[in-house]
Amino acid sequence: MSVILLDEPLVPTPPRWRRFVARLLRNPSVVVGGTILILLILLALFAPWVAPYDPFKVNPVQRLKPPSWLHLMGTDEVGRDLFSRLIFGSRYFLLICIVTASISASIGTLLGLIAGAGSVVTESIIMRLIDVMLAFPYILMVLVIVAILGPSLWTGMISIGIAGIPGYARLVRSAVLTVKREDYVVSARALGASEADILFRTILPNVLSPLIVYLAFSMPLAALVTSSLSFIGLGTQPPAPEWGAMLVNSRTYLFSAWWAVTGPGMALFISIFGLNILGNGLRDVLDPRSAA
Repeated sequence: MSVILLDEPLVPTPPRWRRFVARLLRNPSVVVGGTILILLILLALFAPWVAPYDPFKVNPVQRLKPPSWLHLMGTDEVGRDLFSRLIFGSRYFLLICIVTASISASIGTLLGLIAGAGSVVTESIIMRLIDVMLAFPYILMVLVIVAILGPSLWTGMISIGIAGIPGYARLVRSAVLTVKREDYVVSARALGASEADILFRTILPNVLSPLIVYLAFSMPLAALVTSSLSFIGLGTQPPAPEWGAMLVNSRTYLFSAWWAVTGPGMALFISIFGLNILGNGLRDVLDPRSAA
């Protein structure tokens, strides 16, 4: 008696990037946080077409008007439309996140890579420098740099970017110390790959997961610290529609014109909340133990 085996149809395996996107879309934190981030980006890109008024136009006749159909979120102390200023403020929020993260991540990642994969002497020099930076409290270092360079949005972003370097450097160094012992790194070195190729083409791609998660958590902190600098007069200067500066200008009207404080406060809360839960979702998705 012969047995006939029927060939089962082979189901093609979806590409890796499709599986990764599917995992992202299955995570509620990524969906909610990503949606908030996309809306922020769209508002920043299309602000001139979305905002109903010029965010810098002063109209004393409309001073501190409550929300209405004419001004959806009311007006501020000099009659500027708050809804328009909040929309344009999304540009400042994203600019702060991008610039501070670029400074911290680029310098900190490079130092961490060199310290983790370099010689003992190189590692000692870099890590002692990082330890000196960590000896200063975060906010104190920011205030000192701003005091030296002068109060402005750009000096605030530069100071926060510099203060965030140690966190990235220590994170990347610890990840490199683990990855460089893996077999594929040893094999690449045995095959004659240069140290630069091993560092940037073999080690760096394998430390990106924790780096991306840390980046998602550090950006809202940078935006919050920048707003704090604006609140004490060392950050963004008037009349820029930055949310922290708007809170400063309207804090004296907390009880008489609540809408002047509620708008920028809620904008900061929603944006920082979105980035934080996006970071939580990315941490879960990029965790190798959760891979399907």
